[in-house]
Amino acid sequence: MSSPRTVLVTLAEISRLAGVGRAAVSNWRRRHPTFPTRVGGTDTSPQFSMTEIETWLRDNGKIKKSAEREWLWPRFDALGGRDETGAAIAEVGRRLAGDSGGGPELDAETDALVEQAVRLGRRQGSSETFEFLLRRWLDVHVRQIPTTPQPLAALMAELALDTVLDVHKGRGALTVLDPACGVGHLLTAVAEATDRAGSDGADVRLLGGDRDPVLAALTNARLRLSGTGPSVDVRATDSLREDPFADRPADVALCNPPFNEREWGYEELATDARWSHGLPPRTEPELAWVQHCLARLRPGGTAVLLLPPAVSARRAGRRIRSSLLRTGALRAVVALPPGCAAPHSVSLHLWVLRAPAPGEETQGSGRLLLVDAASRFPRDASREALPDWTAIDSFVREAFDAARSMDEGTPLPFVREMPVIDLLGEEADLTPGRHIAPLPEDTAQRLAVSWKEFAALAEGVGKSARLLASLDLSAAAGDTPTATTVADLARAGALTLRGGQQPPDGTVREGLSPEEGIPLLTFSDLLSGGEPRGRLTPEDLASFEAVVAEAGDIVVVGVARNFAAWVHEGPPIALGPQLYSVRAQPEQLDVRFLAGSLRAPANVRQAGTHTTSSSRIDVRRLQVRQVPLEEQRRYGEAFGELAAFERMVGRAAELGTTLVRDLGDELASGRLVGR
Repeated sequence: MSSPRTVLVTLAEISRLAGVGRAAVSNWRRRHPTFPTRVGGTDTSPQFSMTEIETWLRDNGKIKKSAEREWLWPRFDALGGRDETGAAIAEVGRRLAGDSGGGPELDAETDALVEQAVRLGRRQGSSETFEFLLRRWLDVHVRQIPTTPQPLAALMAELALDTVLDVHKGRGALTVLDPACGVGHLLTAVAEATDRAGSDGADVRLLGGDRDPVLAALTNARLRLSGTGPSVDVRATDSLREDPFADRPADVALCNPPFNEREWGYEELATDARWSHGLPPRTEPELAWVQHCLARLRPGGTAVLLLPPAVSARRAGRRIRSSLLRTGALRAVVALPPGCAAPHSVSLHLWVLRAPAPGEETQGSGRLLLVDAASRFPRDASREALPDWTAIDSFVREAFDAARSMDEGTPLPFVREMPVIDLLGEEADLTPGRHIAPLPEDTAQRLAVSWKEFAALAEGVGKSARLLASLDLSAAAGDTPTATTVADLARAGALTLRGGQQPPDGTVREGLSPEEGIPLLTFSDLLSGGEPRGRLTPEDLASFEAVVAEAGDIVVVGVARNFAAWVHEGPPIALGPQLYSVRAQPEQLDVRFLAGSLRAPANVRQAGTHTTSSSRIDVRRLQVRQVPLEEQRRYGEAFGELAAFERMVGRAAELGTTLVRDLGDELASGRLVGR
C-alpha cells in the first residue's frame, strides 16, 4: 500500500489557510515552541507539512471555517503535474454536476480528495467550489494554457449572437460550436449571454472540442455546472483531423485557435472538402481554423475568431483572404489594443465571418467593416497595463451598430466600411490600421490639444530652468557636512525601510477594478513603461507581508542600471521584489530632501555590488548628508524643482515626438491651408 503524499506549504500559504497575515504566522513560529518545524525549503523560504500545520492550528483554535476551500488547493496541487491535478478537478466538477459512473479511474487517495471537495461544494456551492479550484490551477499553469479573458470572450459572444438571435427565433435549438475550446471561456460566455438575452437554456446546444483531454473534461464539467441549462457536448478530439461534429451544423462558431502551429495536418488534409477558399499553406494554420469554422456553420450562421495580426497581412494567405472577401464570408476585422489577450505585446484581430444564406448575393461589390480599436486606444506595445474593457467594448459595439443600421451620418473615428473591390489587390492586406486614417477634424482637435499641452510644458520647463540655473553652488565644495546611511537612520528611528515581496502564486490578478484591489508595481513593470500589470485583493495582501507604499513614501529601485528614487503620489501601491519603501519621520527628515539625496549618482557608485550590469543596490548603504531640518527643507525645494523639471522634459520629449509624427502625416496628405 502506497504511503500518503506529503503536502508542503509555505509561510504565505499557511497565512492564507489560517486567514491571517504572514506577520502573524511568523509570530506564531517565533513565540510557540510547539509550532511545526520545517521539513523542506530553505531557512529564508521554509516549507512545512500541511498535516502538521493543520493539527497545530486546530489544537490552538486558529482554524477558520471560512477558509475551507483554501485547504483543498495545496492537496490538489500535490497530486502531481498539470494533467493529474487538472483531471482531478474535472472529476470534482463532473460529480458535482450529478454525473454518476463513467469517470476516470483514480487511486484511493485522489478519490478521497475528490469526494472531500464534492462534499464541500455541496455545502458551499458547487459552481463556486469548482471555479475556485479551476482558477488556482490556471494561475499555476498560466504559461502553458492560453485562455480568452472574460471581457474579450463576452465581446466575441455578443458580436456573434447579435446577428443570429433575432433571425433564429422559432427555428429550434441554437447550436454554438467552439472547436478549440480550452477550458471553456468562450462557451461559458455564450451561455451567460443567451441567459441575459432571455433565451431558454434548453434551446441552446453547446458543442466543444479540444485535443487535450484534461481541458475537454474541465470544459464539460464547467458548462454542466453553469446553471443555465443548455445541452452540452464536449469531446476530447483534434477538431481539424477528426471533427466529431461534422454532421451537426452550428448557428454560431467561436474560436481562439492555437497560433503558429505548423503540424496542423497539412499533408493528410490536403484534399479536405472544407478548403473551399483554397488549401491553407503549412505556415497558415489559422486560416485552416477559419475555414473549418465556416464549413461547420449552417447558412446564415456567424463565426468570430481571435487571430494574430499577421493572418490579416501575410502574403502566403492572400488568395484565401481574397476568396473570403469575394464570396461575402468575411464581414469585419477588428484590431484590438495590445494586452487584450496572450500574446499581450501584439494587437490581436477579431475576424467576423458569415455563411451566406441561400439566394444571397456575393460581396464582390459590397463592403468590409474595419475597426481600429488599437489606434483608438493607443498603448505602447511593450507595456502591460490592463486594457479599458468598458471603453473598448462600447467602441466596438457602436461600430457594429452603425454598420448594421447603414447610418450615412457622421462617420465614426477609427472605423471604416471599405469597398471590397479596393481590398482585392495583390496583397489583400486586411489590417485596419493600413486603411483607416484619422478623420481630419479628429486629427486637428488632437493636434490642438497636444500643442496647448506642449506650450504649457515649454513655459514650465523655461521657468523651472531659470530657477535651477539661478542656484548658487559656489559654496558647496567648501562646506560638506558628514553623511550617514539609511541603515543608521533606520536604527535611529528617523525612517522605516521595507523591501517588496514576491506575492504567492495565484494572488496577482488581472482585470480587477480599483475597488477590488490595489495595483502591484514590479521591476518588470518599470522596465516596460511603469504601469502596474496586476492587482492584489485585500485578502491576498493580508496573506503575506505585502509592502504597500502610501502617498508621501519614497520608492527606491534596488538595481544599479535602473536605480531611481521618487516620492510616491496618489493611491497606495504594493511593491514587488527589488523595490523598497522608505517612510520618513517628518519631524526629523524632509521627504523631498531624502529622496533627492538617495537618488544621487554618487550613491549608485558606492552602494552597488558592481558584479554585473544588473548589480543590486544595497539600499541600507545609501548615504544622506546630516543637516538641520530647516536646511533639509531648503534643499528639498531644490530637489523638488529638479524632479519637476525632469518630468516636464520627459513629457515634452514624448509629446514632441508624437507631434512631429502627426503633423508630418498631415503635411504629407496635403492638408496645409493657404499659401
